[in-house]
Amino acid sequence: MRRALLCTLSLTLAAISYGCGSVSKKQNVPAAQVVVAKVATREELLDKYNAIAKGVRSLNATVQLKATTGSTYSGVIEQYHEVKAFLLAQRPAFIRMIGQAPVIGKTVFDMASNAETFRVSIPSKNKFLVGPVSLDRASSKPIENLRPQHLLDALLWAEVRKEEAVLFEEFNDEKDRYYVLTVLRGGYRTEILRKIWFNRADLQVARLEEFGPKGILLSDIHYSDGEPLTAAEQPAGTASSEVTSFPRTIQIDRPHDDYHLDLQFTKLVLNEDIPADRFNLEQPAGSELIHVDENTPEKKP
Repeated sequence: MRRALLCTLSLTLAAISYGCGSVSKKQNVPAAQVVVAKVATREELLDKYNAIAKGVRSLNATVQLKATTGSTYSGVIEQYHEVKAFLLAQRPAFIRMIGQAPVIGKTVFDMASNAETFRVSIPSKNKFLVGPVSLDRASSKPIENLRPQHLLDALLWAEVRKEEAVLFEEFNDEKDRYYVLTVLRGGYRTEILRKIWFNRADLQVARLEEFGPKGILLSDIHYSDGEPLTAAEQPAGTASSEVTSFPRTIQIDRPHDDYHLDLQFTKLVLNEDIPADRFNLEQPAGSELIHVDENTPEKKP
C-alpha cells in the first residue's frame, strides 16, 4: 500500500512539473528592482519619528489641492475642481490656508485655526463660519466638515511621549513591507490613539492613522514622493539635521467626516519664522457671521 501511495505521489508531482501545461511561472526580478527590507528596532523608529515631529516647527507651502466628498458607502461621490492653495502652519497649533480658483486666482475659501477656534470664510456664499476646534458634529454636506486643524494634524505631527505605551509589529502585503508602531491611550480603558507606519524600503513614515474614543478612525493619512530638502527649503540657521526629506504628496481621508483631500506640494519652506498676524483671519465686511457649535441647527439646501 505504501509503495502504491509513493508511486501515485511521484506520478502526480511529475504531471504537475512536466505534464500538459505548467501550473507555475518563474520570473527573475532585475537586480536594480529588488527591494531590500531594512531592519530597525522599536526604539530606533520612535527616535526617528520624534526627531521629525520636533524638527518640523513651521511650514510655508504652495500646494495643488483636490477635494472629494462621499464614498461608495454614502452612495454619492462628488469631486471638486482642483485649486491652488497657500498653506501656513506653525507650532503649537496655528494654521491658515487660502484656496484660489485656477487661472482667475479668485479666492474660493480662506480658513484659519488656533488651539481653540477655527474660522472659515467662503466669499462665494458671503459666509464667515466660526466654531470651536473641539466641535464633533458632522454635517450632512461633507465639504462643510473640512476643518483647518485636520490639515494641521497631517503636517505637524504629535510627539510620542515617553509615558505612552507603544506596540511594535510587522505588516506585509503584496507590494510592500512595513513596521507599525501602535500608540495607546491610557485611562479607564486602554484604546488605540495612533498608528505610525514605516515603509521598510526606506524606513520613512508612509502612513498615519489617528483614532478617537471607542476605536473610531478619525484620519487616515498617506505620505509619498519623499524628496531631500534643498537649501532653499530650509533657510540657513533653521535647518534640523534630523529632517532631511519631506513628502511631496499627502492624501488625507476623514471617513466619519466623509471627505478626502489630495495635496501635491509645488513649493515648500520649513522652519522659517512666520509672523503671528499672518494667521489672523478677520470677518470680511458685509459677510454673514455663523457661529457653529453642537447646537447650531443645520440648514436645508
